[in-house]
Amino acid sequence: MSQMIRVTLPDGSAREVARGTTPADIAAAIGPGLAKAALAAKIDGELRDITRPLEEDTNLSLVTVRDEADALELVRHDYAHVLAEAVQKLFPGTQITFGPATSDGFYYDFAPTAEHGPFRDDELPLIEEEMRRIIAADKPLRREVWDRDALIARWRQDGENFKAEWAAELPAGEEISVYWSGDDWMDMCRGPHLASTGKLDPAAFKLTRVSGAYWRGDQKNAQLSRIYGTGWLNKKQLAEHLVRLEEAAKRDHRRLGQEMDLFHLQQEAHGSVFWHPNGFVVWRELEAYMRRAIDAAGYREVKTPQVMDARQWERSGHWGKYRENMFVIPDEVPNTEDEGPIVSDDAEWMALKPMNCPAHVLIFRQGMKSYRDLPLRLYENGCCHRNEPHGALHGLMRVRQFTQDDAHIFCREDQIVEEVRNFCALADRIYKDFGFTYAIKLALRPEKRFGSDEMWDKSEDELRNAVVEAGLATDQYGWEELPGEGAFYAPKLEWHLTDAIGRTWQVGTIQSDRVLPDRLDAAYIGEDGERHRPVMLHRAIFGSYERFIGILIEHYAGRFPTWLAPVQAVVATIVSDADDYAKDAAAQLEAAGIRVQPDLRNEKINYKVREHSLAKVPYLLVVGKREAEEGTVAIRTLGQDGQRVMPLAEAIAMLKADATPPDLRAR
Repeated sequence: MSQMIRVTLPDGSAREVARGTTPADIAAAIGPGLAKAALAAKIDGELRDITRPLEEDTNLSLVTVRDEADALELVRHDYAHVLAEAVQKLFPGTQITFGPATSDGFYYDFAPTAEHGPFRDDELPLIEEEMRRIIAADKPLRREVWDRDALIARWRQDGENFKAEWAAELPAGEEISVYWSGDDWMDMCRGPHLASTGKLDPAAFKLTRVSGAYWRGDQKNAQLSRIYGTGWLNKKQLAEHLVRLEEAAKRDHRRLGQEMDLFHLQQEAHGSVFWHPNGFVVWRELEAYMRRAIDAAGYREVKTPQVMDARQWERSGHWGKYRENMFVIPDEVPNTEDEGPIVSDDAEWMALKPMNCPAHVLIFRQGMKSYRDLPLRLYENGCCHRNEPHGALHGLMRVRQFTQDDAHIFCREDQIVEEVRNFCALADRIYKDFGFTYAIKLALRPEKRFGSDEMWDKSEDELRNAVVEAGLATDQYGWEELPGEGAFYAPKLEWHLTDAIGRTWQVGTIQSDRVLPDRLDAAYIGEDGERHRPVMLHRAIFGSYERFIGILIEHYAGRFPTWLAPVQAVVATIVSDADDYAKDAAAQLEAAGIRVQPDLRNEKINYKVREHSLAKVPYLLVVGKREAEEGTVAIRTLGQDGQRVMPLAEAIAMLKADATPPDLRAR
């Protein structure tokens, strides 16, 4: 075997180097500046340690802070390891489990000693200081490969039962990589890592909170303590992130939902929403908006049952893939004697629907369909139930009962690209009406899936081609392909919205599905007189009304555009002499279709202004004796200083125009 290998760099140049040379060696040979800046290497596109020896001909690129996505993933991974090391130094006997990087930081799960108990938020500053000491020590991060059985023995010897359990589930005889921090601490990890702890910026991270977690995410397992942190490349990035967090806290939909009297959640219906009159106004406006959009796009609205026989879910494949997240009930009256409910072995099982698609197939199957009937677009504001884990529930963003703006397009093979392209145009128009920009991503086949590779090739190409034809497969729209992230039955296009403070939310989807029509025997008669399977496009734009409203609350910071605001205007009096005029003004506004309330309370006008501003009412029409005599109003607009005085009729016309939904205005 030759002792020399060929390393090709991004500019196309190549170097002959000795086998065992590291990317760090090559960076140093290019120049001292690159040697200092290089954090890791990409070997044939795979991220690797910069100190890992090269053993064969390869394409090499060096990762620096300019490669922000890769660099952030590296440093956050390292911060997690430094966190684990710091905790074990400060609290001997604590067991380590897992610690991944996240979208804006990292976390690590620990099993504290019984004597100490769960970690507390007030211990985080102490842990941060120990992390900074480890970073300042500039400890080399060194990779080793261990035999599985030897590593299991080492973990057991050290009392690391969770690590030993995980290692024992890896294939027998497999070599496992571990990383040493200096010579006194190690963790099992695939890597890659930075060359040393000193490559981290000690001023660019912060531990944020402590929460409970379960070993491997299963509430039947041991309870752990999870410590969260945020980590960045430099102090400036951290400061900007903390400002965003502060702004996000101000926009928290749970707090604003309570302040604006939109909704509440409570234990008696954990995971479901109690919509108050104000909140349901927003819901109804969104529902009406979406109905106008889908009616214009040729959809036909349907309504399907909440409860369906379990055999239907078995046929669709959801029972085997999704059973643990479904609410199931026996189709049999239970025994109410002292021994408690009894369900016989031959009971018929039913389930609350977690999704609408199988029911829409059953509607499609009613009556013979011809190729001329396609595409058939069935839409439903479908209420679904999913048994989400208790700890995963989060306000409106993650609930157990939700309503989807769900639709399924049954079409021929030759109609798929056009239907997806039309959907892209519809989604674009709707998201822009709400002030969102977005990125589009294509989630490709997962490892565990139904259907042949040929089927997946075709479905993925159709979605890809539709986006290309729509002109959306560009950097402007954040086009990206996500290997392994599709559903078990179909690839999908995903719309990731960017809100007013730069956060992203995955909302809309469209999936090209050939599996479900086949499993549920959907068919149409083709031009040749034979039975053919339709392709089923699953699609949603809001995703769910609950989550979309939560996103809108935070996007607008509660200041809904006038057409969505629960109360669009308040007519407030300065003196009681103006009460009759205020009532008449409110009546005229209401007749013009404005959601208005009069405020005739015997309170100072500054108090009223402040109260209605906190309630996020878009327009406050102030009237006193002069306004009553002159037929005018003094208008205060939410978020603006000062006021404008204008005739009442002019004010009504202005508010009516502003309260018109965007889809009903001249585009």
